[in-house]
Amino acid sequence: MDKISEAFDKMKNHQAVERMKMLVGMEVDDEESAAVNSTADESSFGFIDDFNRNCTLSTKQRIEGFAICFVAGLTCTFLSMLVFFNPIKFGIAFTLGNLLAIGSTAFLIGPKRQVAMMLDPVRIYATALYLASMIIALFCALYVHNKLLTLLAISLEFGALTWYSLSYIPFARSMVSRVLVSCFDTEF
Repeated sequence: MDKISEAFDKMKNHQAVERMKMLVGMEVDDEESAAVNSTADESSFGFIDDFNRNCTLSTKQRIEGFAICFVAGLTCTFLSMLVFFNPIKFGIAFTLGNLLAIGSTAFLIGPKRQVAMMLDPVRIYATALYLASMIIALFCALYVHNKLLTLLAISLEFGALTWYSLSYIPFARSMVSRVLVSCFDTEF
């Protein structure tokens, strides 16, 4: 009985190591990763699975892709500040910068893992709010052409970005929630 439990523990440890390798972008053997993926991933992302198989990048290419996309996103975001008083141009540049910055992480962890992390139950609502706010900001900037609505949508987008980003830091959202409650919890 002890040998069976030892073998089971070794198998679980091996799977945990393989998952960690995949998480940090290290390459694992195809057979091992298929076994880990079949046990760890019960949902199927048909298109994204095909996309992941066809896009094999080296570690250097992944880092370069991330850096280029992230710098382009930051550049668009910072350049949007130059046209702050033209909310339509600001909304387009700011949203494009956010899309590029989020897309940059797909180079590091892969598009399938990116989507899986975004749809994780911990951050599904933050993701939905963030994506919806980007769509609303672009809609207000491109179709409505209303400066006030565009600024409101950008404010919502910035708040949603902050909340979404905090979901990746352990206990950050609960800490921020407590601070905000304590700041606004006053009796008159």
